[in-house]
This record gives sequence, C-alpha cells and structure tokens, in this order.
Amino acid sequence: MRLSRAHELWRRFLNMASLALTGICAIVVMAPVFVILAYLVVNGIRSLNIEFLTSLPKSPGETGGGMANAIVGSFYMVGLALMLSLPVGVGAGVYLAEFGRTRYAHVVRFMADVLNGVPSIVIGVSVWALLVVPMRSFSALAGGVALSFIMIPMIARTTEEMVRAVPNVLREASLGLGATYARTMWSVVLPAARGGIVTGVMLALARVFGEAAPLLFTALGNRFWNLYLDRPMANLPTQIYEYAKSPYEDWHRQAWAAALVLIIVVLVLNIIARVSTRERYRALR
Repeated sequence: MRLSRAHELWRRFLNMASLALTGICAIVVMAPVFVILAYLVVNGIRSLNIEFLTSLPKSPGETGGGMANAIVGSFYMVGLALMLSLPVGVGAGVYLAEFGRTRYAHVVRFMADVLNGVPSIVIGVSVWALLVVPMRSFSALAGGVALSFIMIPMIARTTEEMVRAVPNVLREASLGLGATYARTMWSVVLPAARGGIVTGVMLALARVFGEAAPLLFTALGNRFWNLYLDRPMANLPTQIYEYAKSPYEDWHRQAWAAALVLIIVVLVLNIIARVSTRERYRALR
C-alpha cells in the first residue's frame, strides 16, 4: 500500500528530527571531553620539556625538576600488574567460556562482576591490610597487586566473550584431527580470539594507568629512584595529587604536565587496542 504524500513527508520530518536530536546529544556528550582535553593541553604543554621527562623532583619550594621517577614507576607497577593479572584473567575467561554452565562458574562470573564494580579505593584499602600492614612498609609490590585486582575481572570477562565468539567448527576440526582439548584451546581457540583479548588487556591497562586511590594506600610515593619491589615507589597519579594540592605554583605547573603525559599514555593504549582489532573486524565484514 502506497503512503500518502503527507504521511511520507511526516516520516521524513521525524527521521530528520531524530537524526538532529541524536547529533545534538552526541555533541553534548563530547563537548565536556574536548573542553577538558583542550584545557589540559593548553596548561600542560607549556611545562612539558626534556627536564621534566628526565629529572627527579626538586625539594619543596625550589623551581624546576621533573617526574622521571614517577613516569618510570607508573610503567613499572602497571607492568607488574599485567604479569600478575594476565594469566589469571585469561585462564578465568577461558574457564567461564568453556565450562560456564556449572554452578562454580556462575559463582566465578558473579564475583568477577562484583570485583569489576568495586571502587578502586576499596581495593587499595584491602591490599593495604593484606600486604602493607604485614610487610610494615608501602611497596611497589602492593601497588602492582592492587592494580592487578582491578585488571583481572576486566580481562576475564573480555576473554570469556571473545572465546565464546570463536566458531565451534574450529574446535571440532582440531579435536577431529586428534588434538587434545588443552592443545585445541592453546593452538586454535586462543589465537582466533587473540584480537579481542588484546583489546580487553589494553583497555584494562588504560584504566589502571590513571588510578591514584589504590596507590595512595599501597605504593604511596617516592621522590627518588627506586626499582625495588619492597619499597615505596613514585607514580604519576599520586604525584599529580600531591603536586595539585601543594601551595607551590611551580608544582601546579608540573602537575598539569604530568596530567598531559598521563592522558597521552592512555590515548596511545586505546589507539593500540583499536588498531590491534581492526583487521579482525574487517575479516568479519
């Protein structure tokens, strides 16, 4: 049945109005992000130089110096968290995908979802009680463990979804050729799901790289070089917090530069996550 001219014009008007409203909502959502980024770039780029990236912090009240130890410390603890969380998260995700109908799997999935929603400061306080108090010292190890607790549920749930998306014919073909189930998972299923797993890992890294609350209770901070696991370690989020609340104008300037470095690192990690899965999505099309 053909639509009347008036009905067709009304449908076109509703379509254009819906598209315009959707565009306005998208602009409203993105505008604060661009304002924050622009303000951060304008204030941070003026203080970002070689001295800031390669020097240690100066004594309170002195101008100059940098956050080289904090930059290295952040990468150090995030790398430690990755080593702790990657095998646990991927293993849990594979278990949930392949044996997800058991009662124990439902409990694991529920606990992962709960842990994924727990505020990071609660995780920091818990690790403080479990590691810092018994060790009687803040440490990089405690900071890495706290960050790994944040990463594990994200990696596990992403791995579960990606492993489930692998077609069963690949599993059946591998098993039909005589491979064991473990060999099938290691050589067939995980490589097929690698793109999605890498995406989840990169997003988890991007999240924990900017976490300050758990590190305030675990790694604390350090104004000197330190690569020992059992001692306090400097990191960008807590350094930004300390400098931002200080009364020194030069520290405020360096806090903006550190925030810009932090945003750049998070942006690069997100870009890597998108690029690593680009070919996979093209293949699905």
